[in-house]
Amino acid sequence: MDSAGVARVAFARISDEPITVEECDLAVATASAGALVSFAGVVRNHDEGRGVLTLDYTAHPSAGDVIASVADSVAAEFPGVNLAVVHRIGALQIGDIAIACAAASAHRAEAFAACARLVDAVKESVPIWKEQAFADGTTEWVASLG
Repeated sequence: MDSAGVARVAFARISDEPITVEECDLAVATASAGALVSFAGVVRNHDEGRGVLTLDYTAHPSAGDVIASVADSVAAEFPGVNLAVVHRIGALQIGDIAIACAAASAHRAEAFAACARLVDAVKESVPIWKEQAFADGTTEWVASLG
């Protein structure tokens, strides 16, 4: 947050390289922030009772602009909270981080709420789709929208 307590978005981007929660944490932490909340959405080995082997995320060309707009909107909802978010695209393995974000603020309630809202808003609005490859040899496309 700036000296006036206004929220800022350190970054909001799409990446085809591995991502970490630490990069988000470092981007939002300040001396005035008494709370730092972060989230990692990790590729799991199952979905609705089916074994998952890999995920392949694909983004619409507008996804970078949309994720930035989403982060700006969430920042406007939570004055005084710093935000950072990155969503991975491409082929991911079990245990890889698909989305990482962080929120920092003077107090924990705002940081928790902003981080949760940011994840929900990205999943609701950013045009990213995933193709899941299952252990039984089948695949399935899933939209992150909605």
